[in-house]
Amino acid sequence: MAYEIRTFGDPVLKTKAAAITEIDGKIARLIDEMFDTLYSSDSGIGLAAPQIGVQKQIFVWEVDDEEMVIINPEIVESSGELLFDEGCLSLPGLYAEILRPKDVLMRGLDIDGNVIELEATDLMGRLFQHEIDHLHGMLMFDRMSPDQRKEALAEYSRITSNQAPARSPRRLKLK
Repeated sequence: MAYEIRTFGDPVLKTKAAAITEIDGKIARLIDEMFDTLYSSDSGIGLAAPQIGVQKQIFVWEVDDEEMVIINPEIVESSGELLFDEGCLSLPGLYAEILRPKDVLMRGLDIDGNVIELEATDLMGRLFQHEIDHLHGMLMFDRMSPDQRKEALAEYSRITSNQAPARSPRRLKLK
């Protein structure tokens, strides 16, 4: 069953998710439902549980036909910098340049409760950081300067009120 993806303005997106203490059948069903929701989105590669209204520290992703899940993730190391266009299923149609570390080491649990570590760079590193932000109640806007945030919020307002320019999605180059 695919859930509706929560969008900007929904208070669940600004709330820190709870750690998962027991991996059971409910979590397995949640993972299946998260993948169903991700695939029905048509444009995302990752989805955090808060984006479907579930306040649990878990996210899923699919890249190159490989499905992955991580529970209670954290970034334990990062280095470098990468400025890159970033989008979000909870901010449909908005893409903005966000500066993040280029390389990351993420630690969490797999579906069997085993500790795993994943190294990532570029797109995958960005994906991990973006989804972990969701688990901490953060959106892309929280990574912007006040002036950038103001410009991005205005653009998102235009997009959601159907007053955006004809080309879609809009990529916002923030100063």
